[in-house]
Amino acid sequence: MNNTAQKLVHFCTQKPKLVYGFLLVITLLFCAQIPRIQIDTDPENMLDAEHPARVFHNEVKTRFAMHDAIVVGVVNESDASGVFTPSTLTDIYVITESIMAIDGVISADLMSISTVDNITQSEPGTIRFEWMMSAPPSSEAQSETIKENLARLPLLQDTLASSNGKAAAIYVPIKDKNESYNIAEQIRSKIDQLEGASNWYITGLPVAEDQFGVEMFIQMGISAPLAGLTIFMLLFLFFRNIPLIIAPMVVAMATVLITMGALIGLGFTVHIMSSMIAIFLMPIAVVDSVHILSEFSDRHKPGRDLKDTIEEVVGHLFTPMLYTSITSSIGFYSLMLTPIPPVQIFGAFVGTGILLAFLTTIIFMPAYLSRMNESSLQKLQSVMHSQHGGSKIAAIAKSLGAFALKFRVLLVLSFAAVFAVSVWGITQIQINDNPVRWFKQNHEIRVADKVLNENFAGTYDAYIVLSSNKALVPIADLLAQGQPSSLTTWVSNTQQALTGQPVNEQYQQLLLDIDDKLFSDVSDEELSYLEGLLGQAETALSQSKVFQSPELLAYIEQLQNHLQASGLVGKSNSLSDVTKVVNRELRSGMQGDYTIPHSNAAVAQTLLQYQSSHRPNDLWHFVTPNFQQTLVWLQLTSGDNQDMSQVIALVNDFTETNPLPNDIKLGWAGKAYLNVVWQDNMVAGMLDSLVSAFVIVFIMMVVLFRSLIFGLLAMLPLTITITFIYGLIGIIGKDYDMPIAVLSALTLGLSVDFAIHFLERTREVHKQTKNLKQTFAIMFDEPATAITRNALVIALGFTPLLFAPLVPYITVGIFLASIMAISALVTLLILPSVITMGEGIIFKKVKE
Repeated sequence: MNNTAQKLVHFCTQKPKLVYGFLLVITLLFCAQIPRIQIDTDPENMLDAEHPARVFHNEVKTRFAMHDAIVVGVVNESDASGVFTPSTLTDIYVITESIMAIDGVISADLMSISTVDNITQSEPGTIRFEWMMSAPPSSEAQSETIKENLARLPLLQDTLASSNGKAAAIYVPIKDKNESYNIAEQIRSKIDQLEGASNWYITGLPVAEDQFGVEMFIQMGISAPLAGLTIFMLLFLFFRNIPLIIAPMVVAMATVLITMGALIGLGFTVHIMSSMIAIFLMPIAVVDSVHILSEFSDRHKPGRDLKDTIEEVVGHLFTPMLYTSITSSIGFYSLMLTPIPPVQIFGAFVGTGILLAFLTTIIFMPAYLSRMNESSLQKLQSVMHSQHGGSKIAAIAKSLGAFALKFRVLLVLSFAAVFAVSVWGITQIQINDNPVRWFKQNHEIRVADKVLNENFAGTYDAYIVLSSNKALVPIADLLAQGQPSSLTTWVSNTQQALTGQPVNEQYQQLLLDIDDKLFSDVSDEELSYLEGLLGQAETALSQSKVFQSPELLAYIEQLQNHLQASGLVGKSNSLSDVTKVVNRELRSGMQGDYTIPHSNAAVAQTLLQYQSSHRPNDLWHFVTPNFQQTLVWLQLTSGDNQDMSQVIALVNDFTETNPLPNDIKLGWAGKAYLNVVWQDNMVAGMLDSLVSAFVIVFIMMVVLFRSLIFGLLAMLPLTITITFIYGLIGIIGKDYDMPIAVLSALTLGLSVDFAIHFLERTREVHKQTKNLKQTFAIMFDEPATAITRNALVIALGFTPLLFAPLVPYITVGIFLASIMAISALVTLLILPSVITMGEGIIFKKVKE
């Protein structure tokens, strides 16, 4: 411990009340920020706001007027007619009307059986648009007619009504996805008022994400206090002295409150990972306090000056505690190297929280211990000494030492075999995530997701976007061709008026300007120029509408058929489907005419007819007004990244076999696609962060021990632990998702902590004994007991997460408890085995 730290500890023992007051004021200042908390569970925020995939996704949503949607489903399996009964269809009608009246719902785009058109032929060459269900049916016959009409429209079948007739859906577009939970709750209250026998369900990624946020907020208020209670009970079990164990609890609570207050005060939202900061810091923050209490009880003797003992204990533990805190924080700080903003924030604040816990421990623990009375000190020593000699924890620690020394060769070979198998297991890891799977299987969101995806083409969306690179000739170049001198002013004014407008709009306005000019008094030369200009503009504008081309629509149709045949896509909807439906009704109304028209003009005619419907703007969900960009809406029955990745690969295979037409490029959008992008970024980022942190920690170990060999020994337990944990994940088939990914940081940081304390004490004791057998006899008394005790505190401190209703919390709880137990076990078994086998090399190289 350097002179500055020594002076700080001395000051704290002399001015404890000042320390109390300072810590209280700082904690209260940061606590004042907590009411400003904002929850964020949007997976889009896993990507930086400027990430190309996210920017393009948002551009597509804006350009095609696509909105996040809640999916409301109704299923009736008890009636032979399914949902196509007067009773159920009436309920659908009533619920639809109620939903449209909810604030935040985009009623114009809501899709329900009662809000879409039935497209039929009035007579050859004439098409009729009628509401599919303008009023609830009063008879079974009317209900059956609605079912038949829906079956004739591929755009609606398996989207609004299932093929088996047992289910119907309502797609509820919303203005703000952050209001999806509130809107869903209002829909549920409307459904509760129905008296029908049908079962109603609500799902969709927006409501799943927002509901997770609501439940996550509740979980934050439960898990952290439960973790605190668990740790309190463990500390009481270890020390049997309530006044004493208040000290580590104060350190933990102050660390958590200051860290969370800082996060919220700086304007960061609380995401799924940052919601776990409190539960991560709570057990970690008490570790140094437990080391201080353990050594203090061992060193303090009756009659000795209390403050001298405190300063001696802290001085002795200062360096290993500093290094363990730094290495733990580095493990978390390494997460800042990932390209995932919420993970960066999580790593930054947990890393800082660990350093804060160290500083708080160094300041508060000496101040608190300096005010303890003699009776409390005697009770502490009595309990600790009894535990060192005869407690179950001490007995376990001693038995581990005896086992490690007796079977050292077998242990080394066994760990080597486990390591090899674990490396293979890592190669089997499957990267996958799905926000709906964040809920338990019996959760209403998860149940709704399963039921509706079994009945429909899919409630998950992805968009294939085809764009044309074909540009219109600049207006200035068009106007300059053969311009008569008498029209110089008109051309100049026209060009100036059009400047700044989109090129397509410039052409549209130019056609109007030419028409106006033609109706004025013009000369023959001017007439010839204007008519030629009009023809060129019309031709250029027509040719620019590339997605009115039958050939391009046929290419899209071929792509859709390829996707449908794979079984990976439930259904796809595109501009091709719109033209085929309208073309069929314009011609014969028979399925044989369900084809793409054979000319650009015929395609344009079908689309013009389609805009005569009650929902003319639906066309612009599939194509932009200039017809230079079109969208294929994919419906998927699974939101798993693996399934979406297979769809992407399928499209890539198709475009390799069937190259995109000239000047056409393909892009992706949709939540399902964005999830794949951020997962890929996360994996690459986590690997970089883990490697970087590993190298930094190794260098620190060499510097700390001033020995390359001891540096390598310190890295041994964490290497085995990380490899084993992730190898096990691959072997058991557990998906590698975000919570699993960030566990590497905790494993790296905390696994080396045990090794630092073990190796530092081993080297110190060996300097005194000069005998390895005596060294380990001492090591597997108080030091090993302290390591075991700390491992239990941290591992059991995470167990409240096992009772959470949310899967990510359960996952973190299971694996963190396992990591702590395994890393402590590896430290106490492998290090003495390796040191014993390499005694001559290891201690020969140590600078005495």
